[in-house]
Amino acid sequence: MFRIRTSTLTLFLCLSWGCSDSKDTPEPNTQSDVSTTADISGDSKVSSTDAGPSPLESISAGENTRIELNSEGLLDLYRKDKRVLSFPAGSLELGCVPEFEDEHSYDPRFLEPGAYQGGLFPVPEALSWVTVDSVSQVTAKEESWEIQLALSDGRSSTLTVEATQDDHLSFQWSAPDSAPYPVFFRMNPIVDEKEGFYGMGEVFDKVEHRGMVRAMQFEISNLESGYNEAHAPIPLLIGTEGWGIFVESYRAGVFAPGVHSPDRARITFGFGKYHQEGLRFHLYTADHPLDITRHYYETTGYPGAIAPWALGPWIWRDEVENQAAVEADFDTIRELDLATTGYWIDRPYASGVNSFDFKADDYPDPEGMFDYSRDMGFEMALWHAPYLDPEDEDTVALYNEAVEKGFYAPVMGTALADWGPPIDFSHPEIMDWWQDKLRPYIDLGVKGFKLDYGEEVVVGVFGSRIPWSFNDGTDESTMHRRYALLYHQAYAELLPEDGGFLLCRAATYGDQAQGVIIWPGDIDSNMVQHGDEAVDWDGDSYLAVGGLPAAIIAGNSLGPSGFPFFGSDTGGYRNAPPDRETYIRWFQHTALSTVMQVGTNTNDLPWSLGIPKVLDEEVLNLYRDYARLHLRLFPYLWTYVQKIPQDGRPIQRPLGLAYPELEEHPSDIYLLGDNLLVAPVIEVGAVKKNLIFPEGEWINWWTGERHEPGAATVDAPLSTLPLFLRAGGIVPLLRPTIDTLSPVTEGSTIDSFANETGPLYATIAKGADGAMTLYDGSEIKQTAKDSSTELSWKPGTVFTTDLIVEFIGIKAPSSIQDSDGNDFTKAESADEISAGSWHYESDRGGTLRIQLSPQFASVRISL
Repeated sequence: MFRIRTSTLTLFLCLSWGCSDSKDTPEPNTQSDVSTTADISGDSKVSSTDAGPSPLESISAGENTRIELNSEGLLDLYRKDKRVLSFPAGSLELGCVPEFEDEHSYDPRFLEPGAYQGGLFPVPEALSWVTVDSVSQVTAKEESWEIQLALSDGRSSTLTVEATQDDHLSFQWSAPDSAPYPVFFRMNPIVDEKEGFYGMGEVFDKVEHRGMVRAMQFEISNLESGYNEAHAPIPLLIGTEGWGIFVESYRAGVFAPGVHSPDRARITFGFGKYHQEGLRFHLYTADHPLDITRHYYETTGYPGAIAPWALGPWIWRDEVENQAAVEADFDTIRELDLATTGYWIDRPYASGVNSFDFKADDYPDPEGMFDYSRDMGFEMALWHAPYLDPEDEDTVALYNEAVEKGFYAPVMGTALADWGPPIDFSHPEIMDWWQDKLRPYIDLGVKGFKLDYGEEVVVGVFGSRIPWSFNDGTDESTMHRRYALLYHQAYAELLPEDGGFLLCRAATYGDQAQGVIIWPGDIDSNMVQHGDEAVDWDGDSYLAVGGLPAAIIAGNSLGPSGFPFFGSDTGGYRNAPPDRETYIRWFQHTALSTVMQVGTNTNDLPWSLGIPKVLDEEVLNLYRDYARLHLRLFPYLWTYVQKIPQDGRPIQRPLGLAYPELEEHPSDIYLLGDNLLVAPVIEVGAVKKNLIFPEGEWINWWTGERHEPGAATVDAPLSTLPLFLRAGGIVPLLRPTIDTLSPVTEGSTIDSFANETGPLYATIAKGADGAMTLYDGSEIKQTAKDSSTELSWKPGTVFTTDLIVEFIGIKAPSSIQDSDGNDFTKAESADEISAGSWHYESDRGGTLRIQLSPQFASVRISL
C-alpha cells in the first residue's frame, strides 16, 4: 500500500528552498479529507484543530519510498534511509522567450554539447532561463500536494505531487502563461557522482549513459544513415543507486546525465507554444535498479502478448523472388535440419507496395503456400509499411480512395519514403479501412508483420520546424513519436489474442503494451563500432551506424527501457554481405538473445553466404548447433517472459545494471535471465575475451571450467561463444532434436514441440543451492553440499513426464539413490539412460546425466 504523509511533501518542497522550519507549524487533522495551506513564514491554515502529523514533513509512497525537505532546503528522494536523488533550489528551470517563433521547433537537443549548429534557428532568440528560487506556499491533502514555486523573475509556478503507488511518485509541473513564455522545462537533480545510468531506449554506442547526450527524437548527423538512429528513444533514466525518472511526454527532449557535472542529470523538454501542457514526470525507487522497470510498466503498460513461437529462430530474405523460392527455403531448412519456427516474406511479394495482395505471376497459389508452411512447422509473417504508392498502377486506386476519404494528414512536411506519404492513423475511420484491407492476409494464416519505416514525421531539422497537421488536431511536436503507436496498433489488433509476431523498427513508450518486438533497422554488416570510420566493399570510407557491437548494445539498453523482446538482423544489413567471421559471431549472439531472426540485405543464409552464395560446411554446422540451442532454451526464456508481469525485470540485462556494485559497466556483456552470462566476441580476429565475472562462481557452458569473481581472459575461438552458467543455476531446455515450436502435419518427421511435449531437459552447475519454477508450474530444485547434492523434480501442466538433468563441471558420483535409499542404475551410455538411471562421462569438466520421473522424483548424489 502507498501512504502519503506530509513528510513526502518535503520531497518537492525541496524545490523551493526557502521554506521555514516546519517544527513551528500547527499539526493538522489526520482524517482523509484534511487540507493544509502553509506559506514561507511557517504559518498555516488548518481545516481542523484535531492533532496529527505535520503535513510539511514528507510524502511516503509505501513503506520504503519518501520525498523529504531537509534542513539545507533540499528536496530529497529516499529509498528507506538512503537518499538517492535531490532537487535543490535552482534545479528546476524554465527556458523563456519574449514571443513564440512558429518556425522554431524548440528542440532542446540544440541546447546541449555536440549539437549541429549550422541551421537558421538552432537556439531561439532572446532565450533566458528562470529558476525556481523557493517555495512560497504549500497546500497539502491526504493524497496530493500543490506547491507554489517562487521564480527568480518574480512570477510563480505550480508543482503538484501525488503518491501514485508503492515506490512511485507522480508530478505535474505547470508554468506561468505570460511573457516571457516558458518554452523549455528543465530538471537538473543531484545524483551520485559515481553511479551508472541506464534506460533511454535503443542506443548503439554505449549501454551506460554517463557523459552521453541522449535525444528523444531524430536529429541530423554525419553517420552514413544521415541521422542519429533514434528509432526507439524512451524518456526513462535509471540510476544504479535505485531510482528512476520517467518523463511522460512525447515532445522533443534530451537527457544529459553526468555531462555538465558528474553529480547532475540534466533533463530538458521543449514545449514551445504548448507550454500550458506542463511537464509530467514520475520518480521511482527500488532496492535493485533492475526493478525500476516494473514501476515504468505500471505507468505505461506491461508488455503485450507475443506468441511462444515468436521467440524464433526466424529466417527471411530481402526482396524474395517468388513463391517457388519461399517453398524452396522451407525444404532447405528442413533438409539441413535447421531449427526454425517462422519465416517472413519480405518485399516485394505484392503487386505494389501495400496493394494488399500477392502478385499473381510470382505467387500463383498463396493458399497452397501457407498450407505448405503449416505442414512444415513454420509460422508466417509479412513485411508491411504505412504507404500507398501514388505512382504505381497497382496501388494508385487505393491511394486515390484514401485521398478522397481524407486519410492523409491535412498538412504534411517532407515525406521521405519512396512510396508516397504515410497514412494518417489518427483519422477516426482509418483503422477499420486499413484493417479490412489487411484481413485477407490474416485469413490466409499470416500471424505477424515486420513493420518498416513510418518515421517521416520529425520535429524539425537544424532547429527549424517541418510542419505537420494531423486529423486529430496534433502536429509533429508529439506525432514524431505517437505515429509509431498508431501505426503498430492497426496491425496488433489483428493478431491472435494470445500473441503473434510484430517486429518493428520504431517505437515509443507504451508501445510495449502492443506486443512489439524491436529490430534495430539497417545496421552495418560488420563488427564496426557506432560512429567509427569504416570502409565498404568498394573501398570507400563512411561513418558507421554500427554493426554487431551496436546490435548487442541496443538489446542491452532496450530491456531495462521496457522492451524485453529484441532481435537484430543476424549478419546485419548495411554494406552487406557480412564476412564469415562476422556472420558466425553474430549468430552466436542472437542465439543467446530473446528473438533470433536471420537474414541480410544480400540474402546471406546459413547455407548461402557472400556474393558468390557459397555453402560453407563449417559455418552451416556451427549455425545448426547455435540455432538449436536457441530453440532448446525456449522453456528458460518463456519462463522469464511469464515472470515479467510479476517482477518487471528485463530478460536481457546489462552486466552493470544487474551488478551495480561493479566498477566497470561493459556494453557487450549481459545476463540472459538470472543464470546465463553472455560475452559475445566483437573484435575482428579476437580468439580471447576479456570480461568481468560478478559475485558467485561461474561455470563455462562448454568446458565446465569454473571462474571466481573478478576480471578474467577466457578462450574464445571462432567456433565458441563465451557463455557461462551461474553455480547453482538451472537452465531448463527442450530435447536436443527439437525443430520447431509450431505444429506440423500428423506423421511428419519434423520434431515439433506443439505435437509432442516430450521430456524436459535441464543443465545445472553444482556449487550453490538453486531452484526454478517454470512457466507451467514445473519445479526443479537442487541443494548442494560439500560431498553430496540433492535433486528434486515436480512436473507441471505442460512438462508432465520425465526430467533429464545434465550436471556439468562435476566429479564422478560414488552413488545415486532415490528418497527411499534405493540405488539408481548406471547406464552404459548417455543414450541408454531412462527413468531411475544415470550416466557419467568426462566432457564439459565432467557431465552427470540423471533421468527423473514422477515415480523417481528426487535423488541424493554422493560425490
